[in-house]
Amino acid sequence: MRKILRGLSIAGTLAVGLVSAIGLPQPARADVPESQDPIKIALFDWTSVNVNAKILGGILHRLGYNVDYVTADYLSSLTTGLTTGDIDVITEEWDTTAGDAMKASDATGKTERLGKLGPKAKEDWWYPLYMKEKCPTLPDWHALLDPKCAEAFSTADTSPKGRYLGGPVTWGGYDEERIAALKLPFEFVHAGTDAAMFAELALAYERKSRIMLWFYSPLWLLAKYEGEWVNFPDFTPDCYDQKKYTCGKPHGEIWKYGWAGMKAKWPVAWNVAKNFTMDTKELGLLAGQVDLDGKKMDDVAEAWINANEAKWRAWANPPSN
Repeated sequence: MRKILRGLSIAGTLAVGLVSAIGLPQPARADVPESQDPIKIALFDWTSVNVNAKILGGILHRLGYNVDYVTADYLSSLTTGLTTGDIDVITEEWDTTAGDAMKASDATGKTERLGKLGPKAKEDWWYPLYMKEKCPTLPDWHALLDPKCAEAFSTADTSPKGRYLGGPVTWGGYDEERIAALKLPFEFVHAGTDAAMFAELALAYERKSRIMLWFYSPLWLLAKYEGEWVNFPDFTPDCYDQKKYTCGKPHGEIWKYGWAGMKAKWPVAWNVAKNFTMDTKELGLLAGQVDLDGKKMDDVAEAWINANEAKWRAWANPPSN
């Protein structure tokens, strides 16, 4: 139906009238979608980025564009997918873990930073507050050097070393290098997905059992679980540039990225992607609707689009330059 509606035929006009008459939602449109080629938006392996992708894609679809979603690797998508035409838009790249990949992407000249998403990024080691009973000098990272403290975070597979549950392999983060550089008596274990990681946290929290894991913000889990970040030495550029890794992860922005040819090919869609932002609390609530309430991601995205039409229509204003 939407392909018919894009036409300027009498039949297309009648179809629009019929849709309006029976009360179904009509797609808003860019004046003329500049290209019928699909705009390819990246999906990664955590919830918030995919909620953002589905909201952006839904807006572009309402504006008359064809949209495809591409499941991609978080870090390599910056230097391969965006430069080869396999991806046109990425809604989240975090300063905390993607700094090196973003520098490499910028150096190609084939990609463009589309601006900040809005929320501030933080990622690092985190533990439930009840674990301080066994390791009271936390959150100072030096506490983890104590064999008794490390063993308090151990499992049968890692004892006497502690167990650190890291994110999926694709997330990067230099945690293995950090453990080695700071001589922490911990074993590093990758979670298969963020959902599996947080399911393990939920079970541990319910049982008040031992766990140390990768945590990030913005995330709805921070409102549900009481805990603390480990205070590692502050990040400095030299810590990573000189491959020391004796520091915590950097804090910073969450960036949007696009293929460098997007503005010329789809100028209105480019403008929407440039203007697209999310509030920290709002993004956490949207992700929580999927992860906590079990709602379908497409339904969550559609509800946001319906409730924020004035906002995204303003985002669609043509670029001025």
